[in-house]
Amino acid sequence: MAQLHDLRLRLLVQQESERIVGSLPDGLDLSVMQARCLCWLALLAEAHEDSANEAVAEGDVDQAMAWFADSMRLRDVIQVVSSIEIPIPGASEALEEDDRDGLAGNDSRAA
Repeated sequence: MAQLHDLRLRLLVQQESERIVGSLPDGLDLSVMQARCLCWLALLAEAHEDSANEAVAEGDVDQAMAWFADSMRLRDVIQVVSSIEIPIPGASEALEEDDRDGLAGNDSRAA
């Protein structure tokens, strides 16, 4: 069941990222968006954990369990968002240039 949940979450994130890319200009840097999302998700997860600890201190076990469950769901989302491979703009072009330069350098050494 957990695998099905993970797959659904991955699909949802992928569909949403494709929708965002399709609706915004080419200048959108998805790696920056991913980093910002991860920062906010981490802050939310930490706040939920703090709320769970406060509920435990107050003796409200049911509320503590709810906050803790929410924080675990947020940690799952953090893992999914972290696992999405977003190419860094310009990095692939630089690698291609390095590859071409390296191949040209190897050819000149052989001659």
